[in-house]
Amino acid sequence: MKQFEVPIIYRSPLISAIKNKRKLSDKLKKDFSPTLLDFGDLKIYLARHFGFCYGVENAIEIAFRTIEDNEGKRIYLLSEMIHNPQVNADLQERGVQFLMDTYGHQLIPFEELTAEDVVIIPAFGTTLEIEAKLNAIGLRTERYNTTCPFVEKVWNRAEAIGKKGYTIVVHGKPRHEETRATFSHAAAGTPTLVLNDMEEARRLAGYITGTSPLQDFYTTFKGRYSQGFDVTRDLQRIGVVNQTTQLASDTQAISEFLRKAILDHFEKTDAAAQASAEERFADTRDTLCYATNDNQTSVTGLLETPADVAIVVGGYNSSNTTHLVELCEARLPTCFINSEEKILSRDEVLRYDFHQRQEILTRGFLGAHKMPLRILLTSGASCPDALVEGVIRKLTSFYQKEDMIPTIIESYNSL
Repeated sequence: MKQFEVPIIYRSPLISAIKNKRKLSDKLKKDFSPTLLDFGDLKIYLARHFGFCYGVENAIEIAFRTIEDNEGKRIYLLSEMIHNPQVNADLQERGVQFLMDTYGHQLIPFEELTAEDVVIIPAFGTTLEIEAKLNAIGLRTERYNTTCPFVEKVWNRAEAIGKKGYTIVVHGKPRHEETRATFSHAAAGTPTLVLNDMEEARRLAGYITGTSPLQDFYTTFKGRYSQGFDVTRDLQRIGVVNQTTQLASDTQAISEFLRKAILDHFEKTDAAAQASAEERFADTRDTLCYATNDNQTSVTGLLETPADVAIVVGGYNSSNTTHLVELCEARLPTCFINSEEKILSRDEVLRYDFHQRQEILTRGFLGAHKMPLRILLTSGASCPDALVEGVIRKLTSFYQKEDMIPTIIESYNSL
């Protein structure tokens, strides 16, 4: 796989040494057991896979190279490059300005742009409508496009099955940049609908089978279906694609549920169509992102280790990170932070509660456990490894064990 030029400030000698050793010893990525960092009274278990994925490293490399190659020009990001506050802040410090916020609200009017400016498309991609507006100004969006290749893979798959007469159902968070982009690309060629979770999938099944009043569809999914969507016509044949940062297990469960609903319905109502019933549901399992899947599977393996608490590091508006938190919360107390600075002391942590969307000062989160303290540690796909090392150093400083880290680095590099 391609190696990217990512600024050294995001790298970690400790994490790089561990990841390189695991990669060499597990080339087929079949071992999802964690890595133990043993500091005596503190034991930290690192997930097998975590941190920057291919798409994020690709986006960061393009963005920083764009800055270097366009000195003196006005450089804009369409919205957040990735959902990580440190990376976005670094870009802004280098003079990059954001045109929109993460929800698509305009911060700088497009009318202020000229053909001489540079506009970077973020890793999530963007809508065809926004691309058209930028191209009309004379901006070369294709030159500075950091859209993740795996997001584009979803777009291409949606286009392919759309041409075969399938309606596209996008499993994603309706307000997320990637979901908006995928919806736009799919809707350009075929009827398209966005649903958020299994509850909405059950509602959709009611409209597929006719057990729910069809006119209610337009209220239930208001603002989330393509123009001209006809509930009586456009739910005959469907294919499910996903926002790549969703829980893979959720997308698979929703796909299987809708597949069964549509096949059962048409087999019962049209006996002559039984032989072709399978053609009513497109197989889109190949659109699941490998990195999202690896990180989530690694957390599942991590959670098999007995522990006192889990720490997940990443941006608070990061979808893939939030799903890692969800997995951990189901098993043990979980601390969601965006940097080591949120660990105020051995007794106090300023953790993020994504359910309430606010940081909460929590006492006794780390210090209330018997020795040795066992911590599970992972991070989201947009989180620099340097932040994970920062968390490890902060934790070890409470036990006067930080001086062990150079020895650990040397031991992994020599293996």
